[in-house]
Amino acid sequence: MTAHSTFSYSSLVMPALLALGLVLTAGCSSKSAQPRYSSSQAGSSCYAKALPTTGEGGLAWGATLQMAKQKSLSNCIRYAGRSGGTPGTCKVVLAECKN
Repeated sequence: MTAHSTFSYSSLVMPALLALGLVLTAGCSSKSAQPRYSSSQAGSSCYAKALPTTGEGGLAWGATLQMAKQKSLSNCIRYAGRSGGTPGTCKVVLAECKN
């Protein structure tokens, strides 16, 4: 006589996936939380604001005045287009460096 096993491997799949997920999560939990984006990055002492005639403008920080102007102009074009404004009319209206 041969005894047939009624053991099912499919009943182990869900607990195994749960255990794997917990192990992977525990490995990442010790990393320090750092903000992914910052409005003023370390070393960025210049800022610029660009506005279109209608729609939303853009403010940006940069290491140099020229970099800040270029970034704010790009942001202005992007945000003006999203807000139903006129991206082609974006102009830098304010640009300064701290200290």
